[in-house]
Amino acid sequence: MAKKKTTQHDNLQNIESALTKTEQFIEDNQNLFLYIIGGIVLVVVGYLAITRFYIQPRQKEAQSQMFMAEQYFEKDSFNLALNGDGNYLGFLDIMDEYGITRQAKLSRYYAGISYLRLGQFSEAVDYLNRFKTKDILLGPVSRGALGDAYLELGEQEKALKLYEKAATMSDNEMTAPIYLMKAGNLLESMGHPEAALKHYNNVKKKYPDTMEGRMIDKYISRVSAKK
Repeated sequence: MAKKKTTQHDNLQNIESALTKTEQFIEDNQNLFLYIIGGIVLVVVGYLAITRFYIQPRQKEAQSQMFMAEQYFEKDSFNLALNGDGNYLGFLDIMDEYGITRQAKLSRYYAGISYLRLGQFSEAVDYLNRFKTKDILLGPVSRGALGDAYLELGEQEKALKLYEKAATMSDNEMTAPIYLMKAGNLLESMGHPEAALKHYNNVKKKYPDTMEGRMIDKYISRVSAKK
């Protein structure tokens, strides 16, 4: 029993000693801690000020300019969408003028798709590679479009990887079956029917009610015949 009390006493002494050392360290470095805390406060205040008084107004300006470019894009007037009409900026100018805004980042996507539609595939690759998003629809579409551009440039392996990535980025019926089909079609053309069949079977199993799902049986039959 005495041994237990002695052990507890020793433990208490160790704890008190550690607390004393900690208090002494804090006291010795008080000014340093104040500088660190002050620096953190300045960074936070500076960030909030920049966001409110610079970035947010710039985003409003960019959104106003971008509206017309998006209208041209919707009408398939891709040159005007890219370069503007003299009154409103195009996507390329928005990227230059408003580089830190969300609109400038989104303009990379629009520019990439515009160049893809214009048949300028190297430019499409450049801008789509620079576009990143976590959006469950726009993410897969941008990767799939990049695959289209690489395919047009004859880079089948890169295109295939992008189609397969686009198919798995978001498990939704709007994009996944489209890119499973594109991957399957490309694998067929590359002479890999068994790999193509896996993608087709995934469409049949997971997305039977989509347009792709309703016509998938003929693709499965065709590949099965090749095997």
